[in-house]
Amino acid sequence: MEPLRDFLEIPYGKLEELNLQAKERRVSRAPVQQVEEERRKYLTDEKRLKAVTVCFSDVEGRLHMLDYDKKFLLASADNLTFDGSSIRGFTAQAESDLKLAIDWPAFYWLPADIFGPGKVIAFGMVQDRDGSPYHGDFRSKLKLYTEEHFKRDGSVCHVSSEIEGFLFQHRDAERRYHETGRFEFISTGGYYHSLPQDPLRQFIDTAAEVQRAMGFMNEKDHPEVAPSQFEMNFGYSEACIAADQIQLYKLICRQVAQRMGTTASFLPKPVTGVNGSGMHTNMSVARNGKNLFYDAKGQDGLSRMGWDFIDRILYSASDICLILNSSVNGYRRLDPHFEAPNQIKASAVNRGAMVRIPLANERSARIEVRSVGPDANPYLLVYTLFRTGFEGPKVEMTDEERRTRTRFLPDNIYNAIRDFKSSKWVTELLGEEMQTKFAEVKQAAADRCPKDLGRLVKVPEIQFHHEVTNQHLWSQF
Repeated sequence: MEPLRDFLEIPYGKLEELNLQAKERRVSRAPVQQVEEERRKYLTDEKRLKAVTVCFSDVEGRLHMLDYDKKFLLASADNLTFDGSSIRGFTAQAESDLKLAIDWPAFYWLPADIFGPGKVIAFGMVQDRDGSPYHGDFRSKLKLYTEEHFKRDGSVCHVSSEIEGFLFQHRDAERRYHETGRFEFISTGGYYHSLPQDPLRQFIDTAAEVQRAMGFMNEKDHPEVAPSQFEMNFGYSEACIAADQIQLYKLICRQVAQRMGTTASFLPKPVTGVNGSGMHTNMSVARNGKNLFYDAKGQDGLSRMGWDFIDRILYSASDICLILNSSVNGYRRLDPHFEAPNQIKASAVNRGAMVRIPLANERSARIEVRSVGPDANPYLLVYTLFRTGFEGPKVEMTDEERRTRTRFLPDNIYNAIRDFKSSKWVTELLGEEMQTKFAEVKQAAADRCPKDLGRLVKVPEIQFHHEVTNQHLWSQF
């Protein structure tokens, strides 16, 4: 007797092959229409597929997912609509309808044991009613900006992020924090140390296997400094691919953790007294295969272009701090007692500097922006850093000034919001409407939390954190 259900399940080795091929098509800029035709043919021919998950991110960086029946999607891909007024920071109720277009090259095959059989996932582009890019979709902004750079002079923006997180006991540990008032570590092994089959190592191994199968091109993974803390590194990618992978990384970690009866948390500082979690963002620019940030004779091996890029980011550091550290809890991490990267300076050795110049060769020369929380909207973050580095205002600084002049990033979200709202550069960067909307959603969370952080993590900074799935809790205020 034939099984009642015969849904697609692909072995991990084949998954990796398929996803790496899809990534290469994106990197080589295969014609979008050609890729769409290939994907449509695949969806039509593969009878074991039941649904396509289409995902997009809101202004704060929350990942939203809609499952479309395969046949419906193929017939209606040019007119997918959703209610934008239900997404915080998107449209008002009187202008609610938005459209969702499929970014066909951004297509991934999924491990059936983690995401369920019979599904694939694709990233969507949010559009206004007339089909133009929606101003609140920072993924579209990043994609268009980097494509314009490539078309103008062949330059390619590369990114690699080191994303730290915590694994806590029990499911929904963040959502239940208002009941428990604490997080429970699953491991106390410490930096680089956990036994091969302890729960933290099992979680890291499983999540890394899924990432590898999805074409992440893994490099290394390990427990981090704090108890129950983890980090899994994967290779450099072009900017939009890298930002997509940040969203998928967190989705994978949360899904794997839930299956283990635990919680993967990307709060920047969920527990006081131990190191917080960051998302160190490594960046470089290449043209015709040449790394434009490299100069063997330059200071710290960095080119004049690289130093100009850094100087612009340092000049606007306070103005864009809210984008890099976008939650009330994020400002606990900017604590100098735990290697906090809160100094507005650049250094090859000082880990308190917000920008580090790692030891590198021609291939790997880059800058590392360390003062980024793991809960930042990756598209807004990467767009902001590249555009600020290329176009932002700057003051010429000597190497001595960069290293010795000590200014600090805001130490609370209220000051960060103030600097963000008053910045002329942010107005130029985002437009006045999105500058206002982003400040409003951040202010709404800040107003629900104590202004003074104090020594203890407060329930509201978890309860109203934008990445915690808490629509019900948000209404209980």
